[in-house]
Amino acid sequence: QVQPVEFGGGLVQAGGSLRLSCVASGRTSRTYTMGWFRQTPGKEREFVADIGWSNNYTFYTDSVKGRFTISRDDAKTTVYLQMVNLKPEDTAAYYCYADSPEGRAWGQGTQVTVSS
Repeated sequence: QVQPVEFGGGLVQAGGSLRLSCVASGRTSRTYTMGWFRQTPGKEREFVADIGWSNNYTFYTDSVKGRFTISRDDAKTTVYLQMVNLKPEDTAAYYCYADSPEGRAWGQGTQVTVSS
């Protein structure tokens, strides 16, 4: 099974930028999508963006369009989430996931905090 691990969270001021990385290990050749969700305390986990592993197709939730960019490396083991013009409402724990024939695997999450 694929196992994702996130890196790159932290504290940033509103209007600032951060880049999250997610490194996948295990049977990465069977991965067909990777992406990001986020969650704040007391709320459901919210979809942020994903990318198709074979066709590079990307999809974003409306609230991050034009500010977040998802991409992957050529080795198809790492997915990135470049976040610019961050807003306090982007504060959340960000979780990476990987979809494969074995199902969806989640990372442990990384905290992003945007101060106003």
